[in-house]
Amino acid sequence: MPASEIKDINLAGLGKQRIEWAEGDMPVLRMIRERFRKEQPLKGLRLAVCAHITSETANLATTLAAAGGDCLLIASNPLSTQDDVAAALVKEHGLSVYAIKGEDVATYSKHVRIALDHKPHLIIDDGSDLVATLLQERQNQIKDIIGTTEETTTGITRLIAMEKDNQLTFPAISVNDAQTKHMFDNRYGTGQSTLDGVIRATNRLVAGRNLVVLGYGWCGKGCAMRARGLGANVIVTEVNPLRAIEAVMDGFRVMPIAEAAALGDIFITVTGNRHVIDGPHFAKMRDGAIVCNSGHFDLELNLVALEEQSTGKREVRPLMEEFTLKSGNRVYVLAQGRLVNLSCAEGHPASVMDMSFANQALAVEYLVKHKGKLKAGVNKLPEEVDQEIATLKLKSLGMHIDQLTPEMNEYINSWKSGT
Repeated sequence: MPASEIKDINLAGLGKQRIEWAEGDMPVLRMIRERFRKEQPLKGLRLAVCAHITSETANLATTLAAAGGDCLLIASNPLSTQDDVAAALVKEHGLSVYAIKGEDVATYSKHVRIALDHKPHLIIDDGSDLVATLLQERQNQIKDIIGTTEETTTGITRLIAMEKDNQLTFPAISVNDAQTKHMFDNRYGTGQSTLDGVIRATNRLVAGRNLVVLGYGWCGKGCAMRARGLGANVIVTEVNPLRAIEAVMDGFRVMPIAEAAALGDIFITVTGNRHVIDGPHFAKMRDGAIVCNSGHFDLELNLVALEEQSTGKREVRPLMEEFTLKSGNRVYVLAQGRLVNLSCAEGHPASVMDMSFANQALAVEYLVKHKGKLKAGVNKLPEEVDQEIATLKLKSLGMHIDQLTPEMNEYINSWKSGT
């Protein structure tokens, strides 16, 4: 078996079943895998994959391996690894995996450097920790990098900052900007899996509660939509006036977090920013308020400030900590402020990750095919790739759509016809 660091190889049997179950709802990726197996677009290339080690990610990994890629996987978050899936990837598929659910920060950092020791030509990153470490510590390896792909909003923000600082000297593909990614994964995937995580962790009824969603990007829209569907009274907080207006027009109450803090029963952060729930907000919360994060990093919650104003802390349920404030009120934090949908539940359903990981697979192929031709910095995946994925998804669902007639094509490409 390949060199790895996982929890228990004996979990591989269960992991194999979970990978197969996910594969059954990932038809687009299956079609891409079959083509890759024949064409071998990644033959002779090394890949470092920093992602949530789930049954869906496993299907991406096997697709890249089928394409001839030499893949090494690490976790992109200390609490998102499914240990049985990691074991199955090692035992059943012969892939190197360095990921353990609950690994500490030191272990996580060690795994990042092990991934770079693989001397990758291609990087798939969730959150851009691999790329950031490469640029800061392994500049001698940059010359070998063909490119990187990134599918998180947080990671894209970091890549843009690297580009502004003239540090990103190789191409990066923003998979997150593909419509077949953010319109479905961020909205329907995050919406369902986040509420799933909250319910599994707390076993609390959502109906009738005041649920505060911080951020109304695609992820926030999905969380608000699903929470309303469960009967919650949804409040949205935003810093972007256009998104705030959209939330109002969608039927949600909009207010600053300083006001919402005193009203909410459940809080979900999905902003990709730092300390959007801060010390003064925790101090205003009702007794029994539940707080969680579904953004990539745990910094959205200022847990240091929460601890400083607490007289005690204890775990009352798995991945649920009770903080007793000096006022006597209790605040419950889920999953240590990390991704609640992956820590307390199983992450996005396979059917939406089918499109997201199809984007990842085709983005890697695109980087290889256009080696030396793409600009350094953040690039968008071409629209025709997006359209191809949408077409394959419709085909897998047995659905058909209309085609433009020659007359229609002529009309939309001409300025001469009018009223």
